[in-house]
Amino acid sequence: MSHSLFLPRALGAALVLCLLTLPAAASLGDNEASVQTDAQHLRASVRVAQKTNYNVHEMLGTAGTTIREFVSPEGKVFGVSWSGPVRPDLQQLLGSYYQRASQLVQQDKAQRNGRHPISISQPDLVIQMGGHQRAFSGHVYVPSLTPANVTAQEIR
Repeated sequence: MSHSLFLPRALGAALVLCLLTLPAAASLGDNEASVQTDAQHLRASVRVAQKTNYNVHEMLGTAGTTIREFVSPEGKVFGVSWSGPVRPDLQQLLGSYYQRASQLVQQDKAQRNGRHPISISQPDLVIQMGGHQRAFSGHVYVPSLTPANVTAQEIR
């Protein structure tokens, strides 16, 4: 087997294994207080930007990855996004939605061969992620928790 075929498959398998083995603490779907737990776990500083229909808690992790958690007026985390040189601890950020997200990503990978960005849109969960070494990005949100008049383009 050539190295060019082995490397993408190995990276995909490593991503799935990483998604399956990280410790959990809720965030997506949880209350706003969970943002502080995430910040401590990720060793990140936090700043809050107030938008019309939601707040964005932006964290900069020690590895240089920016993480945003989107919080509704009801105090629920309805979305998370990230960009930077390393993937964040997705189990930490996705909390109780992690298992569902992991299943959807595995199904997507099984249906398509090769490297490609993940783009999954289900009624209960939307997942977009991709990138390459030192440049990863993505976002995950729960449509039923997303406030009215908030577009998918805002959850980045």
